[in-house]
Amino acid sequence: MFGLFFFIFFTPGVSEFICTSSDLEMSYTFCDSTAHAFMFNLTPCSTVNRSVWKAALTWIPRSDTHFLKIVFNVWYDGAKALVWKELLCSGADDEYSVCGTLKGETLVSAFDIKGSRLSFPKGNYTIVVQGFSDDSENNMLICLNFTMIVKQDTF
Repeated sequence: MFGLFFFIFFTPGVSEFICTSSDLEMSYTFCDSTAHAFMFNLTPCSTVNRSVWKAALTWIPRSDTHFLKIVFNVWYDGAKALVWKELLCSGADDEYSVCGTLKGETLVSAFDIKGSRLSFPKGNYTIVVQGFSDDSENNMLICLNFTMIVKQDTF
C-alpha cells in the first residue's frame, strides 16, 4: 500500500486561503521571506452556531521546538485589540504535541478551538502569530499573518 504525502511550500507574500463561507473568510501569509513547509485547516468555516472549531496543522519546523513561545497580536478594523503570549513548550512536562519536534521532522496535529468562548463582531481582523524558540523573543521560528473577515454579526 502506498501513502501519498505532500507538503505545500508556500511562497512568501502569497495569500493561502483557509476557508470561505457566507459569514467568514480566512487566509494567511508568512511574515518572513523564507518558504515554509506548512499547512493549516479550520472547520467549520463559520462564526455562526459554532461551539468548537476543528483545526489541523502540518508543519516541518526549521529548528527544534524544545522551547516555544507563541505571541498573538490582534487588530480589529485597524486598531490593536489584543496581545496574548503563551508558553507552549518549556522543555519539561510539556503537554502539546509540537513540543520536542526536531528540526526537519514532520509535525501533524489536530486540535479543537473552543469557539463558544469567542464573539467576533463584523469587521476585518489581522492576527499576527509569532513562534519563538527563546523567552526573549529574539529567535523567531515562524510568523504567520492571518486575515479574518467576519461578514455578519453573530449576536
